[in-house]
Amino acid sequence: MADERDELKQIIRQVSYEEREVTLASGRKSNFYFDGKQTTLHPRGAVLVGRAFFSELNHFPGPIQGVGGLTMGADAIASATSITSSLAGNPIPAFIIRKEPKGHGTGQWLEGRKNLVPGARVVIVEDVLTTGGSALKAVDRARAEGLQVLGIISLVDREEGGREAIEAQGLLLRIIFTKSEVVADP
Repeated sequence: MADERDELKQIIRQVSYEEREVTLASGRKSNFYFDGKQTTLHPRGAVLVGRAFFSELNHFPGPIQGVGGLTMGADAIASATSITSSLAGNPIPAFIIRKEPKGHGTGQWLEGRKNLVPGARVVIVEDVLTTGGSALKAVDRARAEGLQVLGIISLVDREEGGREAIEAQGLLLRIIFTKSEVVADP
């Protein structure tokens, strides 16, 4: 697992981390950026993300009956984790929370509902944690959809207050890597 962890960190460094001026989802400016989707959509990155997130699920009280989060950051992570769980003989369905309800048909907020039991015990996943706003929005929407949220797992924590915001809500948070770990010398 240590070799896979190091390999995943290298992929994040190579394809997801950039030092440049950006505006974050929170509206704040930053001189660096993590584009987690570059790692979660990378062929080897997706495999390693699925394994890392599936392993982190062991830190939550079982049974875990679903993994998902706010589109787009959670989509590939939820799918990779679900596939890994199935290959491990413990299938856990993935779900996706829309940012707005579907504009036609059922008008639903949550994709994958038919794979979830009513009141399913779920873990929210996301690619990058900054202030915690997106993760907490996913928690609120999942709860409004009748799901029992056990906590959150994020691929990278930018170390900018997200952990504190999530833990202040009484939620368990697991982080695969902190910004400090990713940008530290190898």
